[in-house]
Amino acid sequence: MKKGFTILELVIVLSVLVILIGIAIPRMKGMQQAGQLAQAKAELQTLQAAMESYYSNTSPHTYPTAGTIASPCSSYFANATPAIVPGTCPTDPFSSSAAEYEAIVSGNYYVIASVGTGANLTGLSLSGSTVTKGTGNICVTNGSGC
Repeated sequence: MKKGFTILELVIVLSVLVILIGIAIPRMKGMQQAGQLAQAKAELQTLQAAMESYYSNTSPHTYPTAGTIASPCSSYFANATPAIVPGTCPTDPFSSSAAEYEAIVSGNYYVIASVGTGANLTGLSLSGSTVTKGTGNICVTNGSGC
């Protein structure tokens, strides 16, 4: 009697492995997106703390310049005292170009946002204290709507 595997046994084992790999790969993609989501939420909370620190450490108390502020971190928070954002500014994990998070300031209200799963900030606006956000956007604000 010969010892070893037949071709049929090898084909069955390989097909089972291919099926298992086919199931595992999409789940790994979902875990990667969940990790990016958690990272973006944590970094947005840090930037929100930096925004509030900026407000409380300026005299008179104001938020950064009104209007759209692209990359508020490098413009305002990287060199602020006390240092909430350490050394380098965080980049949006959902941005294809490794861009910083973006912010809009209007009077006493602000919104800091990530492009999120929507891949762009289209539809993000701040009217008074109310934020309107696009599909998939992740944001923090001192108003309402995020």
